[in-house]
Amino acid sequence: MAVPAWLWIATIVGLLVLLAVDLVIVDRKPHEVTIGEAGRWVTFYVAVAVAFGLGIWYFAGGTPAGEFFAGYITEYSLSVDNLFIFLIIMTTFKVPAIHQHKVLLIGILMALVMRGVFIALGATMIAQFSWVFYIFGAFLIYTGYKLVRTDHDDESEEFKENAALRVVRKVFPVTDAYHGAKSFLKIDGRRYVTPMFIVMVAIGTTDLLFALDSIPAIFGLTKEPFLVFTANAFALMGLRQLYFLLGGLLSKLVYLSIGLSVILGFIGVKLILEALHTNSLPFLNDGQPLDVPVIGIGLSLSVIVGVLAITTIASLIKVKRDPEAVKQVGA
Repeated sequence: MAVPAWLWIATIVGLLVLLAVDLVIVDRKPHEVTIGEAGRWVTFYVAVAVAFGLGIWYFAGGTPAGEFFAGYITEYSLSVDNLFIFLIIMTTFKVPAIHQHKVLLIGILMALVMRGVFIALGATMIAQFSWVFYIFGAFLIYTGYKLVRTDHDDESEEFKENAALRVVRKVFPVTDAYHGAKSFLKIDGRRYVTPMFIVMVAIGTTDLLFALDSIPAIFGLTKEPFLVFTANAFALMGLRQLYFLLGGLLSKLVYLSIGLSVILGFIGVKLILEALHTNSLPFLNDGQPLDVPVIGIGLSLSVIVGVLAITTIASLIKVKRDPEAVKQVGA
């Protein structure tokens, strides 16, 4: 799929316009986002992503479009798991409800920029070293195994500040209280940052850690950087509204980790099979490709959608039969 420079520029400009419109309309007057408002925005962003995918199908064909949709759905589903951590961060820092949308907007915008860097590095590695798929595949299988063993109840007990936050606290003094939506202010001639800025950094850097598994996962579905970037962008842009829309439903997805671990493991196996199919490592089969089956994008998309559907239905049935199974997220 040949992507001209003007299409990259037009796409990035279009995404920035969408974010600007969101910022002007939603954050023009700080308020608590309602479920109805969040639902309309989620529908809008999903519709835009679908329209973008259909545009790819019309101009580039079914295969790139299938890769985009598989990548978008995978990134969006992996991002849902991020929401558990976002909720913990919001609760830990006691972010006022009227400012939570802005925190997510700026934090996720930071994450999008940093993910762009990750994608560029990943694309360069893949172009230079085909064996990197062995590493990506093994990492995803390991991550899937680790994820299925993760207990969100343990995670929700405490949010531990990362290195980036500790650096910010050393460089800038932090005010004890929020000052509206301000991130910076001067007190007696000295510049301070507010807890609002700290939370934004926490959201952005925490999401970057999640990119360590989501970026290799989407490269397992498509090797085209343009599709990788746009799938990530659309998934992140709709994540803020999904945070408010899911609300109590988030804690009812008790089998989400299992579903995501299956998806990551599946993509990991897909990557390793593709690496074997195009093998060039001299110590493996004398540097010759191996005759192994390759998983197509159609099967990948079916598995991803099927696993997510089963996971969601099974979770809702579980909590209906056993209300105590609901996760105490952010408690």
